[in-house]
Amino acid sequence: MIDTVTEERIEKYLNLTKEALAKLKVAAPERSFNKRMADDFLNMAVSYYEDAKHFRSNGDLVNAFAAVNYAHGWLDCGARIGLWDVDGDDRLFTLYE
Repeated sequence: MIDTVTEERIEKYLNLTKEALAKLKVAAPERSFNKRMADDFLNMAVSYYEDAKHFRSNGDLVNAFAAVNYAHGWLDCGARIGLWDVDGDDRLFTLYE
């Protein structure tokens, strides 16, 4: 069923987010406000990603699904506003154009 959170669905989105985390490169200059923001966005994404894995390992698939979607939302937002370079990848990230 499309409205059911399954182990397979969680695995799919965890893998997608893991791939996105590995691909991005911080684009903001080292001593800029945007670098601090990029680091914060990335920290939030990684934290939610780790939470998703924790929830999944405890059998809490609903919260795992929610957490992995929050994680990827942070990644998409950072890509869309240019905090990191994602090499134009619109499969892993939601880009502006």
